[in-house]
Amino acid sequence: MLEVPDQPVLEHLDVLIVGAGISGIGAARYLTVESPSKRFAILEAREASGGTWDLFRYPGIRSDSDLHTFGYEFKPWRDEQSIADAPRILAYLRETATEHDLDRHIRYRHRVLGASWSTGEARWTVDVERTDTGERVRLAARWIFCAGGYYRYDEGYTPTFEGQDRFAGTVVHPQAWPEDLDYAGKRVLVIGSGATAVTLVPAMAGAAAHVTMLQRTPTYILPVPRKDALADALKRYLGQQRGYAWTRRKNIVQQQLIWRFCQRYPRAARRLIRRINAKYLPVGYPVDEHFNPPYDPWDQRLCIVPDGDLFRAIRQGSAAVVTDRVATFTETGVLLESGRELEADVIVTATGLNVQALGGIALSVDGAAVHLPDTVAYKGMMLSGVPNFAYAIGYTNSSWTLKVGLLCEHFCRLLAHMDAHGYDICRPEPADPDMPTRPLLDFGAGYIQRAVDLLPRQGDRMPWRTSMNYQADVRLLRAAGVADPELHFARAATTAQVAA
Repeated sequence: MLEVPDQPVLEHLDVLIVGAGISGIGAARYLTVESPSKRFAILEAREASGGTWDLFRYPGIRSDSDLHTFGYEFKPWRDEQSIADAPRILAYLRETATEHDLDRHIRYRHRVLGASWSTGEARWTVDVERTDTGERVRLAARWIFCAGGYYRYDEGYTPTFEGQDRFAGTVVHPQAWPEDLDYAGKRVLVIGSGATAVTLVPAMAGAAAHVTMLQRTPTYILPVPRKDALADALKRYLGQQRGYAWTRRKNIVQQQLIWRFCQRYPRAARRLIRRINAKYLPVGYPVDEHFNPPYDPWDQRLCIVPDGDLFRAIRQGSAAVVTDRVATFTETGVLLESGRELEADVIVTATGLNVQALGGIALSVDGAAVHLPDTVAYKGMMLSGVPNFAYAIGYTNSSWTLKVGLLCEHFCRLLAHMDAHGYDICRPEPADPDMPTRPLLDFGAGYIQRAVDLLPRQGDRMPWRTSMNYQADVRLLRAAGVADPELHFARAATTAQVAA
């Protein structure tokens, strides 16, 4: 537990939500509607709401999921863009907060440093830093709901490149994009091949002299329409609410069918994606060199390009893809392991994120520090041995918010269950302490693999498995009851636990 000077507890809350991004705003809305008697606050370390969609400012930033599923179930997405850019998503999130009077609950520039649980008092004592003044304050909360995602907001991941100091041009990371960066008429080199890179390349190609995407390994990339014609028709004939609901159902099924097809028939999926890529690329283009990964589809997340914009930039000659490795930076660009040199005026290191579990909050329970790798995820939303603590992590194979919505619903049902039975404490514990475990996220992305040993684990059976299947989670989190033999409840007056 992080040591901070003793401070008086200034306030007592029922629920403390950490983070005012898409998950935190969603959790606050569910609390407002489903648990209106609960007193809550949202602490946001930054100076604005919106999380990812306010933080990232690089050219072209957009969702890589359709907004009919990435948006909230309770609030229709009305914009014409289905694959939407960041300003539209940010406006949607802030409109949601305003509509549900959530703005008054958000406290900006409040970073949670640590939280200590007392079983005797059945509450968390939370240490908070005011990032604008450096002041330390202390709050008390019956529950903590961590809605900060799983990556660090203050820095991205950049590997060490030999000779980087020699480069005479500008080097930027997308997570810290300078507002005054001028790349018009310049040669741009984007290092990376993930969602950020495939967004940046076509967005910058219109103004830059030329943009090159340098990748070590190809990524599966699929073109999709930016606008959903069927969604527009459904809204037109059924109205906004019903049209949105039917579009959402359609897209949920579509996402799951694509994922299952890729998992069950990876060779066929690989051939299909290659055929689509070849159709969009110039005749004779070396598809297998640049767009045929060595792994199976959905071993890592598929990248989408709205209206095939990346392929269009390649066809027009304003962008190119090079598959090779950096040997060293030079004064004028990079030297590749193949011996080829790529000249550049601006180099963008779109090399990924740094994972940070639970926003970096230091937790302790009755004086003992919580070591996250020793915990096991319960229903993908709580941690073994950690009372009255919930977190929101969405899907890696589908729209993030689909999972978060179900978690928030279940969380509110859990609070109602505790109120109805007079419980103050809720703690998940595996019946079998020797249950086999595996990584929390079975996902091949580099940013996950770099941090896998710092994250909680998941078990080999429900409810200790972290499901990535929406239909299965509907059954577990929405249809099934809250009570579970491995979820233990207690009243503050006694430390004796009872299974509901």
